[in-house]
Amino acid sequence: MQIDQQLVDIQNVVDDVLKLALKKGATQAEASMSKVQGIAVSSRMQEVENVEFTNDGGLGISVYVGKCKGSASTADLSKEALTLAVEKAVDIARYTSEDPCTGLADAELIATEFPDLDLYHPQVLDTEKAIKTAIETEAAAMSYDNRITNSDGASYNANLGMRVYGNTHGINAGYPSSRYSLSCMVIGAEGDDMQRDYAYTVNRKANLLNTAQAVGEEAARATVERLGARKINTANVPIILHKDIASSLFGHYVGAISGGSLYRRSSFLLDSLGQQIFPEWLNIEERPFIKNGLASSSFDNEGVATKDMTIVEGGKLSTYLYTTYSARKLNTKSNGHAGGIHNWIVGDTGHSDAELLKELGTGLFVTELMGQGVNIVTGDYSRGAAGFWVENGEIQYPVHEVTIAGNLRDMFAGVTAIGRDKDVRGSVQTGSILIDNMKIAGS
Repeated sequence: MQIDQQLVDIQNVVDDVLKLALKKGATQAEASMSKVQGIAVSSRMQEVENVEFTNDGGLGISVYVGKCKGSASTADLSKEALTLAVEKAVDIARYTSEDPCTGLADAELIATEFPDLDLYHPQVLDTEKAIKTAIETEAAAMSYDNRITNSDGASYNANLGMRVYGNTHGINAGYPSSRYSLSCMVIGAEGDDMQRDYAYTVNRKANLLNTAQAVGEEAARATVERLGARKINTANVPIILHKDIASSLFGHYVGAISGGSLYRRSSFLLDSLGQQIFPEWLNIEERPFIKNGLASSSFDNEGVATKDMTIVEGGKLSTYLYTTYSARKLNTKSNGHAGGIHNWIVGDTGHSDAELLKELGTGLFVTELMGQGVNIVTGDYSRGAAGFWVENGEIQYPVHEVTIAGNLRDMFAGVTAIGRDKDVRGSVQTGSILIDNMKIAGS
């Protein structure tokens, strides 16, 4: 069946469900339906470990009877099952308490234009090819250096999906998308020391993934570079967060400026709109309409139209991130962030990675973060880390078993430079980040 016809068929189901909800007594309703096909192949020590094929679909519906909400979902898409889901959702709504902030997004905010964002690049889900790719990735890693002694495996994943959202304001829209990824993790040994590291690649287009050879060699190289890791003494020094993990810092910023944290008064950036949070040179732009973007979409999970936005301007907090519910709680309007952010482009200072090390001087180059010791309420930050000790702008030796600690407000203000070479494998595109001072707890 052609993809356009599949989309129409799903839209028809969503339309039928919404009409049925109104017929059963709902005053408003919204429904989301998805279908996904995919394969996941993993190998270990160059032998097939697991092969999975996915062919999933499901529909979720929320109905509103006045200001009371009920929700139901079903993976059975037969007419009887869909009817039962609608009836149960309406029944649930009749027993829930009223909430003045519940309901569909405001009609004037709903998306009406749906540009083609070029997110769908299908290829045949070829199991043999996927197995071959995973094994080749591991082989490249294992043959890279004789200190690579074991493997945690390689994985190849391919997913072709489609999502449709509709509500009783009139939107009934969707789009197909594709996503491919390849990863590898290996273990190295030298004397009594053992280390592991990994590499991965992800793209909407399978032919734009890094090659199996490149991914395997990158995983092996990263692992070998960590051999001989030492502990270091406790100190206060500048750090660099490598671009592979730097997006996590902005992930904490997302959590702190999200409406849910704000109306619960559980964010250290509460009442900070317009305040200087980052240095004056830093801007962050949100660009939902990037072709092939991993976080591109013309509407959010509530049908609200997305738009280009300036998230941080001149280092100042320009906007909070609202869903419909959180916006009503805070007496404002949704700005299209139900379900997450849409392609953040973080500004940079034009430094190469080598130039960042020179700027660092003496300190810690962090390449791995562990643990979840981040408190969004207070901004306190403490995570396990590994990486490399740097002196006079030159890497000296690998480091492990340390903790980096500080406060996110201080860390944001202390961003001294950001590299121009960006990691584009997620919803936040950023280079490596130099922070002027952090507590390093070592031996």
